[in-house]
Amino acid sequence: MLALFQIIDLLLRVLMWIIILQAVLSWLVAFNVINTHNDGVRRFLMALDRLTEPLYRPLRRVLPDFGGIDLAPMVVILIIIILRDILLPNIFATLIGG
Repeated sequence: MLALFQIIDLLLRVLMWIIILQAVLSWLVAFNVINTHNDGVRRFLMALDRLTEPLYRPLRRVLPDFGGIDLAPMVVILIIIILRDILLPNIFATLIGG
C-alpha cells in the first residue's frame, strides 16, 4: 500500500513540474527568447501542450477571462498540492488505520 501511495505522489510531483516547465516555456516563447521555427523545439512545445491541455480545458471553461493571463496552470498546481499534501495522506492513513 505504501508503494502505491509513493507512486501516486511521484506522478503528481512530475505532473506539477511538467506544468511549471510548460508555463515557463510559454513565457519564453511569448518574449521571443525561444525560436519556435526550430522543428525540435516546436515538437517539444506541442508535446507539453498535449500533456497539459486536457487538464486546463475544463478549468478554462469555468474561470473568467482575464485577457492574456491564463490562470489554469496555477489552479491545476494548487489542486495537485491539495491532493498531495491533504487528501492523499488522509486517505492513506484511513486505509492503514481502518
